[in-house]
Amino acid sequence: MMALPIIGADERLAQRKGIKGVIFGRSGIGKTSLLWTLNASTTLFLDLEAGDLAVEGLEIDTLRPRTWKECRDFAVFIGGPNPALREDQPYSQAHFDEVCGRYGDPAVIGKYETVFIDSITVAGRLCFQWCRGQPEAFSEKTGKPDIRGAYGLHGREMIGWLTHLQHTRGKHVWFVGILDERLDDFNRKVFQPQIDGSKTGLELPGIVDQVITMADIPDPGGQPQRAFVCQTLNPWGYPAKDRSGRLDMVEAPHLGRLMEKIQRPAAPASERLTWPPVTPADPAPAQEPGHG
Repeated sequence: MMALPIIGADERLAQRKGIKGVIFGRSGIGKTSLLWTLNASTTLFLDLEAGDLAVEGLEIDTLRPRTWKECRDFAVFIGGPNPALREDQPYSQAHFDEVCGRYGDPAVIGKYETVFIDSITVAGRLCFQWCRGQPEAFSEKTGKPDIRGAYGLHGREMIGWLTHLQHTRGKHVWFVGILDERLDDFNRKVFQPQIDGSKTGLELPGIVDQVITMADIPDPGGQPQRAFVCQTLNPWGYPAKDRSGRLDMVEAPHLGRLMEKIQRPAAPASERLTWPPVTPADPAPAQEPGHG
């Protein structure tokens, strides 16, 4: 009889965990330059932007996928196969074996502790270009392009790619993406990831552990300064999430130190979990009939 494969608490705590996160920021804020704050000898740079001028002179190993197929191949090579998938599906054992037949022993990936993917915005464009050529992107009745079918396939492909990389055990995986600033119907400022289609941007925060916005935050003297916004409840409305519970609302824009802080031993639950009393603001007084 096979024993129930329960992972004991001690075993789970002893397992090496990798941080999975995404860093959003406007173009030119310095997201790619964060590579300077990492250990270059143990970092693999997936350069989809062809924007490595920001790290010119940095000795770092780099992959440059130029097609969606290459993006999927590198993902399965780095993350290994998913045994739950059929042989005809991407990220399956068959896909992994085929990729290893071309690229060699995946042990060459073993020396890398961090995978830095720049950027998810470009990955989305490569994915959508591929999707537009697939049968689902054409109407069965007329044979004409079906943009809704293309977007549906795009959402599934991107979520599958992100989820597979998220399950890469023992490695840190950081995605970088461009953040757009827009006005909603009420003329309020809102921030959205620059990714083709809406599905990926909506589901991404639920896939990764950390969502960080790299932004200009004024210092006490009113001068602009770059910073990481790390908590969901922040006064600027930036997308952010800290699943570790170890980060302050604003942190210095140094990715290496940020990861060190996330990986510090956790404080006892009684110290880090609090339930302060909730005091909502007074609701607006109701107007009397005939007034206003």
